[in-house]
Amino acid sequence: MAEVVEFRVPTGSAQTLLVWGLEPEPELEHSLFLAFSKFGPLYSVRAHRNAAVAGPGYYAIIKFYSAGDAARAQRTCNGQRLFQKSPLKVCVCTKQKGFQQQVLALNSNKCQELANHYLGFNGWSSRIITLQNVSGFDGENEELEKTSQKRSLKYLCAVEVTLPRHGVRTRGVALGEADVENSEDPLEFVTASRRAQKLAVGKALSSAFQKILLVVLENGKVAVEYSSTQEELVDSLTEEELKGLVQVSESSLEHFDLKEEEEVLSDLSFDDELPCWEMPSN
Repeated sequence: MAEVVEFRVPTGSAQTLLVWGLEPEPELEHSLFLAFSKFGPLYSVRAHRNAAVAGPGYYAIIKFYSAGDAARAQRTCNGQRLFQKSPLKVCVCTKQKGFQQQVLALNSNKCQELANHYLGFNGWSSRIITLQNVSGFDGENEELEKTSQKRSLKYLCAVEVTLPRHGVRTRGVALGEADVENSEDPLEFVTASRRAQKLAVGKALSSAFQKILLVVLENGKVAVEYSSTQEELVDSLTEEELKGLVQVSESSLEHFDLKEEEEVLSDLSFDDELPCWEMPSN
């Protein structure tokens, strides 16, 4: 049976494991990560101290991207000692009724980790098509400068992601914004500009990945499908047309400012090719 993995924050109960019976130890979350990441890529590992009524010890919530990986981990690890003296209890979390979680896009770092795992480090590539300063597009900065030294920097970025083995190409467009409290300070201006550029690149890369579905087959092979809920104008535009997006209205620019989880910034390159970062070891 095939399973679909999306570039979104996992919210399903079948993808989440509850682990209890944990003994206190230094770097407990790291030990859990090493033990459970053997079954597949993990979105998060969180360890918590037991409530007072439950006695001493810890429990953990582990989120997988794949429900199949979570099920294998549960079957294998339940009742095993793993890295401690006493056996652990592992179960798949039950769904909480009446609680609806917002589906969030993965940040760019998580997207790259997931792509590297399922597609391989050479199985995909990305490049920046355009990265342009659109600050003051609506005259906002001019009004602010009249009353204070604060200034807002905005960058518009378009990124293309290509999966050559699967014949898939997608694009993402997004805005990055950062405030400059004192526009007369050159260092603060450069720092804010760099941050706005990183945000724009990261959000555009994440946006491009949202249109990709990874179909994981029983034999371990991965197929890829292009998925979009609406007609994707961005994917059909030429590069010249994408670079001309700064000519559109402010309301159109806001359309590209996607809602996603907070971007974890890294030292992104602003060359044509974006690097494929390796999955962290902790």
